Amino acid sequence: MKCILMNKNTEVLVAEYDSATSGFTHVYEVKNIDFAPYIIKSFYSKGIDNTTFRTNLSVWFKARGIPSWRDKLDILLHRLNISAPGELLDKAFGLSLSDQYWLKPYDSNVSYDSINFFDNDFEDVEFTEASLSNSSKIITNEASLKTPNNTTDGMLKKAWIIENGTRYLLKAGYKNETLQPFNEVLASEICKRLGFNHVEYKIDIYKDMVVSKCPCFITKDTEFITCNQIKSSMKRHNNINDYEDYIRVLEENGIANAREKMENMYILDFLIMNEDRHLNNFGIIRDVNTLKWLDVAPIFDNGQSLNIKYYDEDEVHISGSGRLFYEVQSFGEIIKLVKNIKRIDITKLEGLTEWFSELLHEYQDLTGYSDTRIARLCFIIDSQISKLKKLINV
Repeated sequence: MKCILMNKNTEVLVAEYDSATSGFTHVYEVKNIDFAPYIIKSFYSKGIDNTTFRTNLSVWFKARGIPSWRDKLDILLHRLNISAPGELLDKAFGLSLSDQYWLKPYDSNVSYDSINFFDNDFEDVEFTEASLSNSSKIITNEASLKTPNNTTDGMLKKAWIIENGTRYLLKAGYKNETLQPFNEVLASEICKRLGFNHVEYKIDIYKDMVVSKCPCFITKDTEFITCNQIKSSMKRHNNINDYEDYIRVLEENGIANAREKMENMYILDFLIMNEDRHLNNFGIIRDVNTLKWLDVAPIFDNGQSLNIKYYDEDEVHISGSGRLFYEVQSFGEIIKLVKNIKRIDITKLEGLTEWFSELLHEYQDLTGYSDTRIARLCFIIDSQISKLKKLINV
């Protein structure tokens, strides 16, 4: 299929797309490379040959789809009646709720305004059921496959829904674990108390399943650019210099208080012992019309916290390791990134563990958490707050 890669209403390039492989077989013309996905422009700027450029374009596009490591992917594919996630990529022009890129058939008159998922409703019931429920129902309605759910990343089961005109993402726990949704809500509460910019998460119930629920933080005039994309144009050091270089790039592109906002994210990670701050769950917000960098993205995706991989009923196993760009480091080392830890008003976290305990007990009938487990999770939070308080009072 000959198509035009679009960024909202701007033509980026003309290429041949192969639905069977979910890749591009030929790039005919580059029209507005500045409006290309950030990582694609980075590759293009390096002066690579056409074959390599086309390959990188295909890799980027395939990465927009549901990943092969999605929890219970085989069941999801069966319910969607497809053999591979790539089959979904062009069913809705490749549209997403994270950016404004889409594939326009070359001879088509279809417009962005008529198809984007920010302005136009989409059917979410069947896809949500296929993603999150235990139903064995197979989707036969083609319209149910034309949703932004085709372009969701990450390992957790999730689904976009619409409620009262707002786009919300529902996200479950991993396999039989249910703590991730509660960790998201805990992170929101901490950010709210400390004044950190964040995505607001709430607990919701979908067919007796506990899920987290958050609104989309992108609009039809913005896009989320991951740190991973930005780092593609920078030198890799595998040490603290990666962090410092990233902050420098943010500041050079006009992001106000970039260092403090990055520090806030790592303060949160310290408090909840977030083990999974990878380069695709933080970044910046860019205006797709002017290409201006607007701000650091609000803090989101904090579920892999509180040592959920290391818990059993007999003992609390604390790994104490988080992620700083390409490195795995102890939280004690990561918190040293904060230049002025005394700016944090630790008193705002008073009563946090009691609040979290009440939240966990409220849903105890659904989760099956024992009082012992809840007490130990709260113990971890109390411990991290105490450690942060000591650092502040030094």
